[in-house]
Amino acid sequence: MNIQENNSTFFRFEDLRIYAKALDYITWLYGSTNEGLTDFNENTTFLRESLLRSAQAIAFNTAEGSSRNKTQFLYYLKMAKSSVRECVVLTDLACRVKVLSEESREYSRNQLMELTKMIGSLIVSLQKSIHSSKEEIVEDFDNPYSI
Repeated sequence: MNIQENNSTFFRFEDLRIYAKALDYITWLYGSTNEGLTDFNENTTFLRESLLRSAQAIAFNTAEGSSRNKTQFLYYLKMAKSSVRECVVLTDLACRVKVLSEESREYSRNQLMELTKMIGSLIVSLQKSIHSSKEEIVEDFDNPYSI
């Protein structure tokens, strides 16, 4: 079978917009922090590596969580959201020590805000789904004819 003939992906997380957005952000970071293009040096390499690691964690946590149950997925999405916050701190720091431009910091911040909103929306949706599932279980339990 040709890959293009199959419209659905084998891995569910590949269909998530959050995952695609995280990959876009990681790709942008690699380009923006390429050692030849910026002022990252021996003293600030840790900053570049930390920033890339935190950005990757957004995608990793989204992918890992998507294979779990809803409650566990919520946990991983919250971890992804924490990684977004790490990226905010690290880009602010990189800008302050003059290894990332103000323009790059603003772009990064806008991308991270969008990721936070997307993750937050998915969290709310999952929480509602979990809550309504629990209500259905209670209703079934209360109905003696539901068995």
